Amino acid sequence: MSLIHSTAIIDSSAQIDESAEVGPYCVIGKGVVIKKNVSLLSNVVVSGLTTIDEGTKVWPFSVLGGDPQDLKYEGEEGKLIIGKNNNIREHVTMHIGTDAGGLETVIGDNNLFMAGSHVAHDCLIGSDCVFANNVMLAGHVTVGNYAILGGLSAVHQWTRIGSYSFLGGFSALTKDLIPFGLAIGNRAVLEGLNLTGLRRRNFDNTEIKKIKEAYSILFDPKESEFKKRIVNLKNSKIQSEVVDDMIDFVSQKGNRSYCLPES
Repeated sequence: MSLIHSTAIIDSSAQIDESAEVGPYCVIGKGVVIKKNVSLLSNVVVSGLTTIDEGTKVWPFSVLGGDPQDLKYEGEEGKLIIGKNNNIREHVTMHIGTDAGGLETVIGDNNLFMAGSHVAHDCLIGSDCVFANNVMLAGHVTVGNYAILGGLSAVHQWTRIGSYSFLGGFSALTKDLIPFGLAIGNRAVLEGLNLTGLRRRNFDNTEIKKIKEAYSILFDPKESEFKKRIVNLKNSKIQSEVVDDMIDFVSQKGNRSYCLPES
């Protein structure tokens, strides 16, 4: 029994693994690669140079690999690379990359994209993230592993979101959110650490204490210059790989300033 429905429209150049399921009224374009055990339930459109890796499930009316919504886009052949075991719910849109972003939009593994969420051109998404309903990522956004973005939140172009962070629903994030940070609001401000998320991910109390210590140094109100706070954090010699991740994040030059506490 064929796993490709008779109503599906598939370009002859598309590569579809024999174990993949292509449901009714799906449209698969030129150059698309669909790997083992991928499931396109129905009415899914996959175009551009899009690769969907093993075990990913795509629900009806999602559009993957569309042209960027970027006025500078001139038809260059960008890619959309989707990793393993992602759950892509109804009406999700993801766009290919552009020249300005290395021609690739990349999605990691084991992510949940709830209904109506959008990933724009040149975004780099880690693994094990949750994007709630109608989350909107502008172009060139980077999201680390295990991040959670609440429903109807929006992220400005070129913004970085650190691993294990949490962005509350209805938030508008225009600045970089540190790893383990918790931000909410319009415009979003840093509310503290994502302690609930850390405990859910089985961080022990010793590690959480070190992250709290690093946070207190990085946002010490007694030190007015943020660059000096970064230096102080580096000099603190806190022995922790997760704190090293935070140091690496704030040491890298981004395109946005940092999401800071309101005070």
